Amino acid sequence: MILDNTTAQSTAKFLLQINAIKLNSENYFTWASGWKSPIYCDNRIILSFPEVRNYVASTMATYIKSHYPTAEVVAGVATGAIGMGMLVANALGLPFVYVRPEPKKHGRQNQIEGLLTAGQRVIVIEDLISTGMSSLNAVKALCDFGAEVLGMVAIFSYNFEVANANFAAEKLTLHTLSDYDHLLVKALEIGYIGEHELDTLKEWRKSPDTWRN
Repeated sequence: MILDNTTAQSTAKFLLQINAIKLNSENYFTWASGWKSPIYCDNRIILSFPEVRNYVASTMATYIKSHYPTAEVVAGVATGAIGMGMLVANALGLPFVYVRPEPKKHGRQNQIEGLLTAGQRVIVIEDLISTGMSSLNAVKALCDFGAEVLGMVAIFSYNFEVANANFAAEKLTLHTLSDYDHLLVKALEIGYIGEHELDTLKEWRKSPDTWRN
């Protein structure tokens, strides 16, 4: 669920302007999963643009302060949300930790890096939601440690049905600054794409695992 329509539109415009998101329905991309896709999203690039990173961090911080006033720790999902999570934590004046996909193979074998105490209330920051599995894996690690996860705030979501189902199954509240639907509206509005590309871009989202295979 998006925070609000204005934020969704503004965020989508920023992501397109700085090429954090690229749309190409003809010369499509191949994801690490092997899926063919007309969209590629790399929100790490936000960190290189002060205006955009400040907008994203302050928007997230304002939302968290309003909706999760009891949050005691901000957790970023490695690696994409480490930088943004730190900025949000700094804006809120809260401690920051980050969660690896799995425990380290050496040293203390930590999966959670930073100082976290069992029972602390945590808000999780994510950069991108696709199926939601890696995000929920981080949440599981926090819960297994003994933290109380209040919710998750992400920059962007493809809004796949499988992701919505996965978050619903775990009863975890997810809010995003923008999503695929609002991105297409903004991309058409600013002339990034034409009407003829809309059908292809909408079709992909229906069955991303079999598109162009």
